Amino acid sequence: MDPATPISTLKGVGSRREKVLNNHGISTIHDLLYYFPRRHLDRTTISPIRNFTKGDVVTLIGTVETFGEKSTRRGKIFQVIVSDGTGLLTLTWFNGVRYIKNLFKIGDKIAIHGKVDYYGGFTITHPEFDKLEKDDDPISTGKVIPLYSLTQELKSGGIDQRFLRQIVKEVLDLNSKIPEIFQQYILDEHDLISLKDALNKIHFSNGIGELNQAIHRLKFDEHFFLQLLMALRKRSLQHSGSLPLPDIGPYFKLISETLDFELTDAQKKVIKEIHSDLKNPIPMNRLLQGDVGSGKTIVSILISALAVGNSAQVAMMVPTEILARQHFHSFKSELEKVNIPCALLVGNMKKVDRSPILVGLENGKIPIVIGTHALIQEDVNFKNLGLVIVDEQHRFGVNQRAKLVEKGNNPHFLAMTATPIPRTLSITYHGDMDLSIIDEMPANRIPVVTKVVEPSRLGKVYQFIKDEVAAGRQCMVIYPLVEESEKSDLAAAVEAHKELDEKFFPDLNVGLIHGRMKADEKDNIMEKFSKNEISILVSTTVVEVGVDIPNATVMVIEHADRFGLTQLHQLRGRVGRGAEKSYCVLVKRNVTDTSRTRLSIMEETHDGFVIADEDLKLRGPGQFFGIKQSGFFKFKIANMVTDGPIIHMARKLAFEIVEKDPNLKNESNKMIREMFILDYSDRLDDISLS
Repeated sequence: MDPATPISTLKGVGSRREKVLNNHGISTIHDLLYYFPRRHLDRTTISPIRNFTKGDVVTLIGTVETFGEKSTRRGKIFQVIVSDGTGLLTLTWFNGVRYIKNLFKIGDKIAIHGKVDYYGGFTITHPEFDKLEKDDDPISTGKVIPLYSLTQELKSGGIDQRFLRQIVKEVLDLNSKIPEIFQQYILDEHDLISLKDALNKIHFSNGIGELNQAIHRLKFDEHFFLQLLMALRKRSLQHSGSLPLPDIGPYFKLISETLDFELTDAQKKVIKEIHSDLKNPIPMNRLLQGDVGSGKTIVSILISALAVGNSAQVAMMVPTEILARQHFHSFKSELEKVNIPCALLVGNMKKVDRSPILVGLENGKIPIVIGTHALIQEDVNFKNLGLVIVDEQHRFGVNQRAKLVEKGNNPHFLAMTATPIPRTLSITYHGDMDLSIIDEMPANRIPVVTKVVEPSRLGKVYQFIKDEVAAGRQCMVIYPLVEESEKSDLAAAVEAHKELDEKFFPDLNVGLIHGRMKADEKDNIMEKFSKNEISILVSTTVVEVGVDIPNATVMVIEHADRFGLTQLHQLRGRVGRGAEKSYCVLVKRNVTDTSRTRLSIMEETHDGFVIADEDLKLRGPGQFFGIKQSGFFKFKIANMVTDGPIIHMARKLAFEIVEKDPNLKNESNKMIREMFILDYSDRLDDISLS
């Protein structure tokens, strides 16, 4: 069968089943073969109830003994008691009782997966489960049983585990010659089984050893094709010409020599790496990573001055107006020393303020501009845009970054982030970029003391804040702002401001800032805070990036359990920027096992890369940046957290192949090319395979 053959050709797939399968992304034979089981039942992976301990994540097979509804203060719950011959286990559902209670009958044999708790007996809340047929029990049959993801729509469309196994088996039996995409020497070198064996064994293996071989091979393939995309993107960029910026120029030297601090060795190293790229007639594509407070801003100022010294214009795009204004003031204070004009371009500017900037950019009299999305509007034109800098680039879409780059003739591109990115994620999500890391903090930075507290300790915390303010210092109190409950969270921040202002700090000036305020309101508040006219600032996470108040020494983060690790680390970086010892107080209000782990990590370490690794483990890659990377990771089986060695091997092979065969035209790479186009047809706009 051809991989593109519709599934309607398979026995038992009528129009009704075909429609339901199509809705779940299964339209062709290829889709079906790559619809991998979400779990496998094997006698060696089944846990007996008698061996359970609280906190275990287990898979077991049990028989339904009894079930029924119960009324509690929170409403009705539905419980099923199962046994496996070694003990009893209670399964509990708090919602959806009507749907769940019709799924069971006494004597049913079910496979269960979930986390064990203990309330007078072992229990699992909202478990994953599958009903088993007589020959689906691995303990009695000795088989490894694949379990596929089945939504309610699939089930109601007449598609169950047995039917899926049946049609997958039919396809595998008919496809005795599944073509191999790699040459034999690659399979040998990377200890990979054939693709045919892998697809057979991922669905129907004779044991865990065979299954693991299949998983290893299919993970390798997924990582390989994403790395191939990165290698082809990088190659494509290297074949587009760019204006070289070879000279250090007069401005760089004058600014660097008049700094009131010494650049760290790490800053000097990344400046050399960036300048080495800028010298070439190939556009730079580099990511500058540096922990909060490591000094990325001065690096960007010096590199911008270097570009201007080569008669090029610089555009820096940042995600928020607060950050844009913060950068503008930082740039302006240094650039004034050498008389380089610098402009700020943000949304909702008056025409009288905006028009002169547009003229200056178009005629080249304004060499450096810092702005938000306003920079990519159609009427913004440059005379000679040679360098584009994007700060916190994960906050922007690919198209937004591309629109700014398109305003120049293949300008050099520098992305910056204060979010330390785990190595495996960096070479995947940013795999087409070169990487520079500032891994050293300025000598004057004192680590922030971090403490997790219960709400009952807030009285002492507020007294400590009063003491710090009495000593002339300032504080911030942060409230979460989560999309799903934005209005109530905003109301909580406003209410908290009122309570802190009137009840706890009546003699102090307590300010409030949040994202719903108008730009001039926010600017006014931040101006007052920077001048110490506001002692305590109550804020939503609008201060996460870009607020640099050296006099702020205390940050209290309310509902800290609701933040991700990386965001907590970003917020903490807003204090401790001056010479005084600083403190970050994390108030826990709704503690779960995950949030307890997060908060303890924050107490234990200030290393952004350690925090990033832990955050990746806890949240996974899709949520790591705080946004859903929908469609980017085309992974069905690969795992960014655990596949480090596979990622490195796959990347090395992908880049080697592209180096030798840039268009994948060689006969030996024919199947690689076909599979790549099949998987990544929507990503080929900026890649030439002609």
